Amino acid sequence: MTILFLLLSTTLNAQKFHFNNTSLDNKTRVEMVLSQLTLDEKISLLSSNLGVPRLGIPRCGHYEGLHGLTLGGPGKWGLIYRLADGTTVHQPFPSTCFQQEYGMGETWDPELIRLIGDAEATDARWYAQSPKSRVEHCLVMRAPNADLARDPRWGRTEESFGEDAYLTATMACAMIHGLQGDNPRYWKTASLMKHFLANSNENGRESSSSNFSERLFREYYSFPFYKGITEGGSRAFMASYNAWNGTPMCINPVLDSITRREWGNDGIICTDGGALRLLVSAHHAYKTLPEAAAAVVKATTGQFLDDYKDAIKQALKDSLLSVNDIDKAIRYDLNVAVRLGLLDGDDTQNPYASIGKDTTVAEPWTTDSVRALARRAMDESVVLLKNDEKAHLLPLDFNRVHDILLVCDSTQNFADSIHQDWYGGTMAYGVTIADAFRELAESTPGLTVRTERVGNMTLDSRQLHAVDGADVVICIAGNEPVGGTDKWAAVLRSDYGREGKDRDSLNLPDEQWIRQVWQRNTNTVLVLLSSFPYTINFSQEHLPAIIHATHGSQEQGHGIVDVLSGRYNPAGRLTQTWPKSVADLPPMMDYDITHGRTYMYNSRPVLYPFGYGLSYSKFKYGKMKVGAGSDGDLMVTIPVTNESKIAGDEVVQVYASFHDSKVVRPIKKLVAFKRCSFKPKEKKAVSLTVHRSDLEYWNTETHSWTLEPCSLVLSYGPSSHTTMTSPLSHIKILSDGKFIIDRGDIVISIGRSVKI
Repeated sequence: MTILFLLLSTTLNAQKFHFNNTSLDNKTRVEMVLSQLTLDEKISLLSSNLGVPRLGIPRCGHYEGLHGLTLGGPGKWGLIYRLADGTTVHQPFPSTCFQQEYGMGETWDPELIRLIGDAEATDARWYAQSPKSRVEHCLVMRAPNADLARDPRWGRTEESFGEDAYLTATMACAMIHGLQGDNPRYWKTASLMKHFLANSNENGRESSSSNFSERLFREYYSFPFYKGITEGGSRAFMASYNAWNGTPMCINPVLDSITRREWGNDGIICTDGGALRLLVSAHHAYKTLPEAAAAVVKATTGQFLDDYKDAIKQALKDSLLSVNDIDKAIRYDLNVAVRLGLLDGDDTQNPYASIGKDTTVAEPWTTDSVRALARRAMDESVVLLKNDEKAHLLPLDFNRVHDILLVCDSTQNFADSIHQDWYGGTMAYGVTIADAFRELAESTPGLTVRTERVGNMTLDSRQLHAVDGADVVICIAGNEPVGGTDKWAAVLRSDYGREGKDRDSLNLPDEQWIRQVWQRNTNTVLVLLSSFPYTINFSQEHLPAIIHATHGSQEQGHGIVDVLSGRYNPAGRLTQTWPKSVADLPPMMDYDITHGRTYMYNSRPVLYPFGYGLSYSKFKYGKMKVGAGSDGDLMVTIPVTNESKIAGDEVVQVYASFHDSKVVRPIKKLVAFKRCSFKPKEKKAVSLTVHRSDLEYWNTETHSWTLEPCSLVLSYGPSSHTTMTSPLSHIKILSDGKFIIDRGDIVISIGRSVKI
């Protein structure tokens, strides 16, 4: 006993504070910190800064990270560092820059998304810990965005993985796993999801209410957040500006009753920037700021992105708020701090604490492996929308293509520049489309690449002559991600969108000059760089080839040219329904998606369906087999053959339809997918698990997930529109939760306790 006491005493004496003792459990350490805080320190912890200088807990705030750690970029994020004399300096710092989250979703590759999150977290740890860094701790990452892109007019569609709740939840969980790491005790960074909940209109977002049912709350809008917490492991999210059914989200009772008590989020909930004041000035929920501030804290929202201290102090003085209320809210913040290792002092067991400490190791964003990851991510995200077999333009054949003309709008200059959105970071380098083509020309004898920039949406006579002489013309068009202006919530064109501004049009004005090009030279390819869908009906009808990609990647040029040249066989898939016309969409503020919104409920013809994307390979699907998976889930096996001589990826998709349902169910819904690589002529049996939980609906009578007795039909294929069924696709769900599959020669019964 004496020896044990001496060892413990020695350990504690080596620590400045008792809560530094890593042998104690996290809950005990958090309570130790809480007991030592002054009232001013408690109020300070209601900010986005987790630091407590007096107790040796380092400053640690939020940083944007939708597609890379953001230390600069158009939004000028995170540019503050402190000099020795205490003054602050504003300066951008480089990091790894990937494509927009919308483009990440188009990879349909969760493992790739996990690697992206891991690379982003490594950048953040380096800046937090390297002796060469002048950036304050940046370990709470505002990523991923778990919002759903229910309407292509939404100005922030670029920040979403797509319109489908299952796909978005899968990708969000993958990003969270990458950001936070796989250590059971420590996080690499903390993943703070945005924006809870149903925040998909920009116009009027400060006061609008997103109105929909309890079922849609559970099955659609909150589903990616639910999975992000319960399966991804995130313990942080940002409450959105809007209300749900009349109650602003930063004070909504569901924050505590559902996300904390039911789902288990024992970490950060923060407001969006300026949301406190909007409770008074926009929502008119309270008359005064102290009343509003008290309500925010009582809702267990523990961090303000606002000027809040005076309001909190007045709320305490007026007995609108108690210190116990503040303790409850900031206890959640400290739960995140301990997982990041901020309470460890020098006695850390954190496996991520060494990142950046060795000054002889290269900065992570400069390494060949990270550059290769950024290029792979861009390659995988490119979607081939059209490739006319008769024209046979793509992939480019350099035995007959010797002169390539790149044409783009003079204002956007997409050929020679990479455009960042409001949450883009500072690139250490960037490869433009023109850069990548010049590299290609250097290694391809006889290849010439020229560039023309179009002004005022029309080509002059010299440019038309240049079009005439080209073997292939590549038109590069799309949106300017920050709207083409420095003015907040403003855009120069009606088809542009951004934070604070929804799109007024889905038409692509550039089709005016694209038409001119095509009329002079039918060997025209459209490279559509866009953050959201466009109604490119003319291009789809007339141009022989179209590809889509998003903005923001430092490897944008390589990714585009890799696909055009055939160095990479495209396999990106759309994550949103592309309509033929804006007139086909329900009213913007109709949040009831059962009124014809998304592929799940839309019955109108579309330009491109959800899940759509072409390849240079030809894939053939065989008959699906269905059997028992673990715990009563369904195991689906689909024979897929690459019939071509070209290696490539295929994204195999499985959808569920519910016949004879007593409630409104989707026409079909995604329940499984897998991106698979195939060698030339290779045949594979692709196995996917359809979880029974993904076949349930939210029962508003029992307020629980329910597996409904009905006829289930599983369809499969390369998109939501191109699907097929097999004899085993038709499954009966019984009232006891068993699946019955009548194969003709044998009846298969699958239940939770049955293993076949």
